[in-house]
Amino acid sequence: MTFDPAQNSPAARTSPAVQHSPTARVALIGDRSPNVVAHTRIPLLLEALATQDRLVLDAYWIPTADAAEPDAVRGFDAVWVLPGSPYRSEAGALAAIRTAREDGVPFLGTCGGFQHTLLEYARNVCGLTGVAHAENDPDADDLLIAPLACSLVGHEGAVTITPGSLAESVLGATRSVERYHCSYGPSAHLDTLRAHGLRFTGTDEAGQVRLAELPGHPFFLASLFQPELSGDGSQPHPMVRALARAAVRHAGAAA
Repeated sequence: MTFDPAQNSPAARTSPAVQHSPTARVALIGDRSPNVVAHTRIPLLLEALATQDRLVLDAYWIPTADAAEPDAVRGFDAVWVLPGSPYRSEAGALAAIRTAREDGVPFLGTCGGFQHTLLEYARNVCGLTGVAHAENDPDADDLLIAPLACSLVGHEGAVTITPGSLAESVLGATRSVERYHCSYGPSAHLDTLRAHGLRFTGTDEAGQVRLAELPGHPFFLASLFQPELSGDGSQPHPMVRALARAAVRHAGAAA
């Protein structure tokens, strides 16, 4: 398995003075590319979390093909499935999500990570083993994730957030303006996912699902929008900061 630790993570370069909390190991799941803006933001976000919030993350990039290997993300304090689909390995992305979900490891899925979160839940919790993602299997008979009627590449829009949800506690509001870079979204079986415990807690102005979370899990949140694109990367989005805090709590509990 090929891990790509920092130059990746600023944790090793951070002075001891800022290390007031345990260092948390975070698995970044995605096929790293300089052409994916969200990927280029990660080092900036990690540095800002360390210097501004005293949240030191030892982050490892794990390509999706490596994430398919047994126990690939076990031992980490958080799993973050990043944008950049189509992933080289759908199975790897799904395996990482399933491990975080079943083991109670703090989890964030963004853009493609959100889409694959729904796919993993549908297949492994709801028993919808035949559902597919159109980006990976466009000719499938049962598309859970399908092309959006209007592409959200470069789009910015308002998201309405359910009061009392994890999303509201993280974002501190019931409305937020977020940035997207995607062309696929959920299209079917949402009532089945709801019936099996997944909670949809954010919608766009047309009522389309944009946020999902899992009640009872220590921290499990996924968004179709990309919090990595918030601002210029110098101020971590509240969802990124919340994941970091959850990871540090996990590290402290395991110490």
